[in-house]
Amino acid sequence: MKVMLDTNVLASAVATRGLCADALRAVLAEHELVICPQIISELQRVLKDKFSLPRQIANDFIRWVREDSILCEPGDLPAIQLKDKDDLGILSAALGAGVNVIVTGDKEIQMVGMVAGLKIMSPRQFWQELAEG
Repeated sequence: MKVMLDTNVLASAVATRGLCADALRAVLAEHELVICPQIISELQRVLKDKFSLPRQIANDFIRWVREDSILCEPGDLPAIQLKDKDDLGILSAALGAGVNVIVTGDKEIQMVGMVAGLKIMSPRQFWQELAEG
């Protein structure tokens, strides 16, 4: 299964212990992690500004994510309305790459639920789906 973890999930995975870190480990062990340039650029900013991670740890994590994931580019924008237009770019990249699931902490995106066969789930929903097999 192709899985895209959005910026907030990846940042939480490296900066804290818990569900997001577990989800990242599960994706890397059993699935394909897909990212887009926008996620990488947001991740660089969030790890520095929001989580105050030391620069070397943030850089190492970003390099590791790039090496262990499939990088995809944004495609056609989905016909949905979101307040944050940047989120449309992430959705379009996921759709263009044939991603099965986006895991996000963003409530607005979670409310979409599914678009063109792409499931949108919270980290907890994703973890429960993995546990149910």
